[in-house]
Amino acid sequence: MEEEELNRKIEAAVVEILRESDMSSTSESMVRSMASKRLGLDLSGGVRKLFVRGIVESFLESQQSEDEEAVEDFPAISLKGEEESAEQPPADREEEAEGGSSTTRSRRPKEYDDQGVLILCRLSNRRRVTLQDFKGKTLVSIREYYRKDGKELPSSKGISLTIEQWQAFRNAVPNITAAIKKLKGFD
Repeated sequence: MEEEELNRKIEAAVVEILRESDMSSTSESMVRSMASKRLGLDLSGGVRKLFVRGIVESFLESQQSEDEEAVEDFPAISLKGEEESAEQPPADREEEAEGGSSTTRSRRPKEYDDQGVLILCRLSNRRRVTLQDFKGKTLVSIREYYRKDGKELPSSKGISLTIEQWQAFRNAVPNITAAIKKLKGFD
């Protein structure tokens, strides 16, 4: 079999496996092993291993681009300066978005956790807001994480919202903010 044709077959198999896999629990090694079985080839050796790694990285980069586009549907999540942003005139916010000094979500590099899940915001050392696909549904998760064997893993403490639930919550934020301000007035 010609090398170029073999590379195309390997790439097709790896991409197909990646598309079928749950990316939150699939490692490069697992993909390489599945592709090896599917093709009847040893892909664990130096050059082949690097070739598969390149395909996986390319696939993940394309997924990140798609995730970034999906994130654009969500408002910026900011803990510091929320009140400043809310009081700032819309024209100023547009100017910042076009190239001003604002640190909006599109300016900072995208961050992913150990499972390849997009981290939208870090609420604290152990709490995060993430965007992920789970069983075919896109979820916004606000969750606490813990360390095990050097990896940060999600705990059961938290909530995962569907896009519809997130939009309902987002629409309720002004009322929640008003209620918080009202409560602060009674302290």
